Amino acid sequence: MPSPPHIPELPELELVFRRSARARRFSLRVSRADGRVALTIPKGASEREALAFARSQTDWLRRTLEGIAPPQAVRFGGVVPFEGRALYLEPAALRAPQVAGDRLLAPADPDKLGLRIETFFKHAARLRLHQASAHYAALLDRPIARITLRDTRSRWGSCSHTGALSYSWRLIMAPPEVLHYVAAHEVAHLVEMNHSGAFWALVARLRPSYKAERSWLKREGSRLHAIRFRD
Repeated sequence: MPSPPHIPELPELELVFRRSARARRFSLRVSRADGRVALTIPKGASEREALAFARSQTDWLRRTLEGIAPPQAVRFGGVVPFEGRALYLEPAALRAPQVAGDRLLAPADPDKLGLRIETFFKHAARLRLHQASAHYAALLDRPIARITLRDTRSRWGSCSHTGALSYSWRLIMAPPEVLHYVAAHEVAHLVEMNHSGAFWALVARLRPSYKAERSWLKREGSRLHAIRFRD
């Protein structure tokens, strides 16, 4: 089996080749979730040419990868973000996780800790996102078909043409105002299914502070994806 393609200047980086009949040029995409790098190759181009292009982007790749948070396992004695606060994970005689000041208490079973914290986060995210979405939808007098939560990596939320909203449950780890921005963003799509000037004007009406909250997600979002709840 041939070894995965590598860039000599970045020996630890593994490239994933993706051939595309529609692509007109080479392009690199770095996953903010796990740091994986995909190299799109247009039809008719060779892998040698693709690697030469990737090597020409070494400096950009290095800067981009340095900005991605490394994986962080959920464990007792460690810290996990919840609603924008860093909470210390401690074992306790409880049946379910519970926030106590700057601590997140959980049943003293390390083997089930990640699953229990993930379940706790999902429940809290569902509650907060339902409340926030309903609030902004009421301001626009638009109905929501349904709300689903996923562990999406490429986007924090989405809105379908049928009025269904979908969110990443990891938003519960972000500050509440950031979660509200994403809810306002997706609810605005119930009116404007695009990212036109009219759409952003609507988002600004719902969340006048949205630019700072959007910047927080771009800057810190990889830290939320870096949290590993399961092996």
